[in-house]
Amino acid sequence: MAKIKGAVVVNNERCKGCDLCVVACPTNVLALNKEVNSRGYHYAFMQYPDECIGCANCGYVCPDACITVYKVKVEN
Repeated sequence: MAKIKGAVVVNNERCKGCDLCVVACPTNVLALNKEVNSRGYHYAFMQYPDECIGCANCGYVCPDACITVYKVKVEN
């Protein structure tokens, strides 16, 4: 049976670091970066990319639509 693996792409310049996506992630994949974008916000990034299940909760709760989630089938 194929397993689904996810990948989250964050538009770093649009992200305002509201932390909603970090809280919504059931597998604690996302975190806020210590670096800031050009607007001075700590933007979200995939801290543990191997744990992403592609549920897209982060994308649903993002108020600025900065997050795109991709799903890929991984054969075992």
